[in-house]
Amino acid sequence: MRRLSVGAVYSVSVLETVAGLPVHPLIVHAAVVLVPLVALGAILMAVWPRFSRRFGVLVAIMGGAALVASALAKLSGEQMAERVGLPERHAELADRMPLVVLLLAGLVLALWLLDRGIPTTRSRPGWVIALAAVTVIVSVGAVYWTFLVGHSGAESVWMGR
Repeated sequence: MRRLSVGAVYSVSVLETVAGLPVHPLIVHAAVVLVPLVALGAILMAVWPRFSRRFGVLVAIMGGAALVASALAKLSGEQMAERVGLPERHAELADRMPLVVLLLAGLVLALWLLDRGIPTTRSRPGWVIALAAVTVIVSVGAVYWTFLVGHSGAESVWMGR
């Protein structure tokens, strides 16, 4: 336990600092890169079944990594908020980010698994096409949500400075 100069007591966490730097901005950059990459891969999978069969496993793995990064970013942000204060809007948006990424990663995994089972000589059934359309919509939404969360975080740091 350490004591801040104002007398508040807090516990040291692995997700607090690395080499004296806050972990949150470092982890956030992983999520900010991975989520749009997964979304782009998901859109390619949705419109191009051959891409899905060939590279879907990589997109699914990146989806898992994006999920871990967004969850760690949320946890490290909570640790950072204990030290520097809670940016309300950013915290509200960030609370939902892992859920958005979980939905995206789940859709990518489902689409890849389904596409693997469809012979290359057959086209996708209608319900798989519908799943692909939902995947595109969620992909666009995930990129937009990533932007909203990141923008609100940047505003909380840079507004008024």
